[in-house]
Amino acid sequence: MFERLFGGFSQWATIPLRVAIGIIFAAHGWQKFAGGLERVAGFFGSVGIPLPEVSAFVVAFVELIGGIGLIVGIFTRYWALLLSIIMIVAIFTVKLQAGLLGAGGRPGYELDLALLAGCLALMLTGPGPISLERAILGREL
Repeated sequence: MFERLFGGFSQWATIPLRVAIGIIFAAHGWQKFAGGLERVAGFFGSVGIPLPEVSAFVVAFVELIGGIGLIVGIFTRYWALLLSIIMIVAIFTVKLQAGLLGAGGRPGYELDLALLAGCLALMLTGPGPISLERAILGREL
């Protein structure tokens, strides 16, 4: 029944996924810049991430610009790859010890895992039918 009703719309599924994930990442990137990269770098240093000042800037930049890139659908697969790497690092360096749902007042990795899955899906599917990639290049990268 659902296939008959919605099967013709499957190509459009990437658009809400791309936009929602893009909004979340762009907001987190903006939050890192607005809240002070020094604070982010301090946290990164405390969990053992190398070159915390550089890493803080790179993560904030990729989250902000990559999130915007996902929203508009430009370089979708590349941004999704970079954002996937950030989520993998976040899960294994910070969140894994607290478990899926968190423990002891520490957040779990459920959101990170969902964002990772969404990014992996976008890497496989591309941006979908409405994107800057298609509008500008006439194809998906």
